[in-house]
Amino acid sequence: MRLKHVKGAHEKIEASEIVIKNPEDYKGKYQELFLNDHPIHIEIGTGKGDFIIGMARKYPMINFIGIEKYDSVLVRAIEKVEEPLPNLKFIRADATYIEEMFDHEVDVIYLNFSDPWPKKRHAHRRLTSPEFLKRYDSLFCHQKEIVMKTDNRKLFEYSLISFNEYGYHFEEISLDLYHDDLTDNVATEYEKKFHDLGFPIYKIKVYK
Repeated sequence: MRLKHVKGAHEKIEASEIVIKNPEDYKGKYQELFLNDHPIHIEIGTGKGDFIIGMARKYPMINFIGIEKYDSVLVRAIEKVEEPLPNLKFIRADATYIEEMFDHEVDVIYLNFSDPWPKKRHAHRRLTSPEFLKRYDSLFCHQKEIVMKTDNRKLFEYSLISFNEYGYHFEEISLDLYHDDLTDNVATEYEKKFHDLGFPIYKIKVYK
């Protein structure tokens, strides 16, 4: 997918107070940044922010960090934060370097509508690949918990196998989220689009 360039995106991100400019400086110190010891949940590939902003509004006693590598996408998320949300921050970074940003302080990782990288030779780039699951190990502070949503069945099937082989236990699986219980669901912008088009939304929650 080709991204539309947003003029001034980098400058807006640099000027934003809700963006963590040097996340490696806060590695192991996010309680100092948020000024509390609340749980920390991160979303890798936060997109235009509908999910992470909605979660921050819904759960004020949880600290949320959205990670996005593209300026032109992240700036749209920042623009949506119209009211103060002290429990929400963003990081502009590539997930490949996630281990440099956190040290045993994350409670939950969200992977929403991640790039499926359909070609076999690119499988290692998938955010549920063994390579990335290993990276996540050092992020978690206690029990490891990952929540994933996607419209891509092949990525979903791949992820089920990957999670299982890496030792994760399945807590919740949905093959069609909008025909199941939605009481705790906060939708992403992609989720709304694909659901409106009639595509099933797959979800899995795993722990270790």
